[in-house]
Amino acid sequence: MEKETVLVGLSGGVDSAAAAVLLKEQGYRVIGATMLVWDPSLPVPQGTYQKNACLSPEKEDLTEIKQIAQKLGIEHIEVDCREQYRKVVLDNFRLEYACGRTPNPCVLCNSFIKFGVLPSSARAQGILFDKFATGHYARVCFDENTGKYLLKKAVDLSRDQSYFLHRLGQVQLASVLFPLGEKTKPQIREVARAAGLAVADKEDSQDFYCGDYNDLLNFPNKPGDIITTDGKVVARHNGIWGYTIGKRKGLGISGFPVPMYVVDINADKNQVIIGPKESLYKNRLTACNVSWVSGEPPAPNFDCEIKIRNLHLPAKAHVRVLEGTKIEAVFDAPQLSITAGQSAVMYNGDIVLGGGMIES
Repeated sequence: MEKETVLVGLSGGVDSAAAAVLLKEQGYRVIGATMLVWDPSLPVPQGTYQKNACLSPEKEDLTEIKQIAQKLGIEHIEVDCREQYRKVVLDNFRLEYACGRTPNPCVLCNSFIKFGVLPSSARAQGILFDKFATGHYARVCFDENTGKYLLKKAVDLSRDQSYFLHRLGQVQLASVLFPLGEKTKPQIREVARAAGLAVADKEDSQDFYCGDYNDLLNFPNKPGDIITTDGKVVARHNGIWGYTIGKRKGLGISGFPVPMYVVDINADKNQVIIGPKESLYKNRLTACNVSWVSGEPPAPNFDCEIKIRNLHLPAKAHVRVLEGTKIEAVFDAPQLSITAGQSAVMYNGDIVLGGGMIES
């Protein structure tokens, strides 16, 4: 019987390399695929600080990746995703910051590029494969009762990446494998070490870009007011994109009896609003462009847990499904720094229900 072929997203890190090792051990024929997203025309400074980020010059990374593929004895291909990455991820990144929101580019990259453009472009290059796999810490299983695929948190909750994958749907989940979902990071490093891979002790990437975000935004100054919640002008800013909800340092203010934080951004008035920490706590949000893993919401109204950012502890909430692709969520307890542009991801225990972009 012919082996099933798995295309593995190979990034040069220990996680994707270990995923390839585990799949080979499970008897699959493995092909490594690296998506090229770095555009050398981007007006950003060159520097070693850009290494180990998703968006970085790829010459050194590609050398390491080819060495991994050679060591494992697997075929390796490069897939040019630069145009789509620029349009879907980078253009959205700039637009969101210009509108006073704080985007999470990894969510869009995963749903549209890594799990969309990468495998489809590989097929367009004539690469034949049965399954697509990545080094994400998450799990997929099939629910016999509903006939649906479930996206679940990783066993190692400290490494869980299901938050970034919440926009994956049934078609994608039907053909995806997450070999790392049942393992811990130390176990994964040991898998790579046992396979003789030099990346076994390589540090993790921390962000999609390790430089200053202003390198990518490249906006001209647009001065405006920094005001208090009661409307008093206390300072000036050079652009709302330099501020995020919860920011405290670098506001250029003094003389307040308590620490002050960015509590809101008004793009229409070009204002940054500051207030005391208690002003950051909210018990309600609305989210748009909601995607449901099963293809539909579990009910018009339901209880669940919601993460408002990746490192946020899931908080109990009641969700009401609105018209279109919107939801309104009311939390049992106020949450700190609910930020427009970030994703609100809904869970039922360890099962991902879906998520959308926070509007307010």
